Amino acid sequence: MRILIVEDDPIIVEGLKIALSQEGYEVQSFGDMKSSLKEIQKEVCFDACLLDVNLPDGDGFQICKAIRERSEVPVVFLTACDDEIHTVLAFEQGADDYIAKPFRIRELIARIKAVIRRSRGGAPAAGSKEAAELKEDNDVIMVGKNTLDIKTGKVMRGDEEIFLSAVEYRLLLTFTGNRGQLLTRHQILHSMWDSAGDFVNDNTLTVYVKRLRKKLEQEGDEPVIQTVRGMGYRMD
Repeated sequence: MRILIVEDDPIIVEGLKIALSQEGYEVQSFGDMKSSLKEIQKEVCFDACLLDVNLPDGDGFQICKAIRERSEVPVVFLTACDDEIHTVLAFEQGADDYIAKPFRIRELIARIKAVIRRSRGGAPAAGSKEAAELKEDNDVIMVGKNTLDIKTGKVMRGDEEIFLSAVEYRLLLTFTGNRGQLLTRHQILHSMWDSAGDFVNDNTLTVYVKRLRKKLEQEGDEPVIQTVRGMGYRMD
């Protein structure tokens, strides 16, 4: 498996390379935005990307945006900017996780494995309770003008596939599994908790709902996800 690191601190890069190599990962690193974008524009063929926010010639947000234009590969931000503004901005650009420096290397590796696992296991397992609850018309569910195929984990609008991140897909499953019901923010956050203890927090839930709506709704469509002011959300 391949990991992309964009970080301008050579000491951090070297430490990450050693630790990740011991876990069986192949690591490719860049110390600036320009060179990393050249590699990304060739082909995004990494299993995960670790991005620093502050770089000599730009920032990790621009790199994340470029990645998201081509792929849903997991993105983890590494940054000394541990504040709400930067965290929300990272998730708005499509990040899967955000960890502040200084970080513990074992925790970082665990979180890398978690985002990779989520990206590869987005669709519910055959025969699972989650899949059984969502079974409808041969496992195909209508979501507005889109179709969700539970067996393949694909969301389609006509012949065009809509690419969702692992977190966005889990959020969609939460709504489709509770259609017509008002879901409080607490209920949604609880449903997003996975076996590794990774979760979407309250600060970023609004961002994920906004991103999911943007992907599922086009101009002129009826809202797919309704906001119940002061209470939560509902999918009819």
